[in-house]
Amino acid sequence: MSQTLIFEDQYKRLGIENFWENNLETINGNKFRYDIKIMFIPAGYEISVDFNYFEITQPSLFFLTNQHVKIIKAQEKAKLLYYNRDFYCIQIHDKEVACDGLLFHNIFEIPFVELDNEENIIIQQLFQNIEHELESKDSSAEEMIRTYVKQIIIRATRKWKKQNLDKGSIKVPSNEVDIFRDFSRLMEIHFREKHNVSEYAELLHIAPKTLTHKFKSLQLESPNQLIINRIILEAKRLLIYTDKTVKEIAYDLGYEDPAYFNRLFTNKTGNTPAHFKKSYTSGKKYNI
Repeated sequence: MSQTLIFEDQYKRLGIENFWENNLETINGNKFRYDIKIMFIPAGYEISVDFNYFEITQPSLFFLTNQHVKIIKAQEKAKLLYYNRDFYCIQIHDKEVACDGLLFHNIFEIPFVELDNEENIIIQQLFQNIEHELESKDSSAEEMIRTYVKQIIIRATRKWKKQNLDKGSIKVPSNEVDIFRDFSRLMEIHFREKHNVSEYAELLHIAPKTLTHKFKSLQLESPNQLIINRIILEAKRLLIYTDKTVKEIAYDLGYEDPAYFNRLFTNKTGNTPAHFKKSYTSGKKYNI
């Protein structure tokens, strides 16, 4: 792996790592687990994000936060851009291109965009621009880097909307997108202690029935089911990637009754937490 390029200043941090077929240990480890991540991945890769498998057939950008990423198959060089909220998000006022925008934590579970040839060239140039600024260590580098990061996110957000909203794979009117984005953001912040739709409706300043109806009218899973899905996903992460007991995980996720949590997990996945952990670690499944 080439020398790490990184910017650090008090609380702010941003860096770029290159990775390829023969050197995946750093990417597959926990070093960047809690950073905000933008991954540029060429065609030919196979990766898993949490428990979902992706085969990359054309150059793509993945937008990740605390998801667990594993590179299963790699070929030519890919790039990881990582940063913390103090570097970028704290200064962004446009919700759509912030760290909680359409690309991150969206309820549609589509954390990537595919790039055509023209966009691929532009995005790679933006990554190179960031690398050059990191190498230069100029006094104005921080602000220049931030503008390049924002350009990547703006371009990717436009692409994401075109690929998923405009083409009809997700049938959400443009004037309704905010409610789903805000719900996603709030759920990501509060899912450990807020388990009821009414609590999120209150935060969104709408009636619980109205919130549920908006999802139903667009044939999306109900808000209640999405909350449960998020809790179960976190439970899976904790079961596989930590040594916590089922009881400790239940408490972490806001359940005072571990037996109730055990039943919820079993009903949702078809496996008890203990059996899920055993079957995953022995079978290396990526789509449980």
